[in-house]
Amino acid sequence: GHISLSRCTFPKGTRGGQLDVLARQHLWAAGVDYAHGTGHGVGAYLSVHEGPQRIGMSAGGQAGTQEVLLPGMFLSNEPGYYKAGEFGIRIENLILVEERQIDGAEGEWLGFENLTWAPIDRTLVDTSLITRDELRWWDDYHARVLEIVGPQLEGDAKVWLVEACAGLGRG
Repeated sequence: GHISLSRCTFPKGTRGGQLDVLARQHLWAAGVDYAHGTGHGVGAYLSVHEGPQRIGMSAGGQAGTQEVLLPGMFLSNEPGYYKAGEFGIRIENLILVEERQIDGAEGEWLGFENLTWAPIDRTLVDTSLITRDELRWWDDYHARVLEIVGPQLEGDAKVWLVEACAGLGRG
C-alpha cells in the first residue's frame, strides 16, 4: 500500500479520499483493513495532523478527505495493519504533492515526491507477494536512502546502513 501511494500519478482536481483505495487495495484483497487514515496534512504550525488535506476513507464526512490535493501540500503516507492482540505495522514517510510532466498527457497531472529517506525494514517484506515493479521501487528507494544518508555516516553506522539498504534481489 505504501508503494502504491508513493508511485501514483493523478489528475489535477483529485481529492485525498479518492487515493485512499490505492493504499488499502492489497489488504482488502486479503479480507482485512486498518481503522486509521492513510495520510494527514503536515503544516507550518508544527501540528502533527495539520490540514486541510488528508488521505483516508471519505465515509462519515472525515475532514479533509474531500480537499483537492494541490502542488506544495505536505502529507504523510502511512498505511498499516494491526491484528488485535498480536502485532501492528505502519510504514510512514512524508510526501509532497508536485506537478508531473507526462509526454502526450491531456490536462494537468500530479504525483508525490518522497521527503523521508530512512531504510524500511526488509524483514517486513515477503517478496513473493509484491510485483517486479514494486521490488524495483524498493531497490530504487533504498539506493536513494544510501545516496542521501550514506555520506553523513561512517564506521558501524555506515556498515549498518549499507546492509539495511541492500536490494531485495529481484529488481
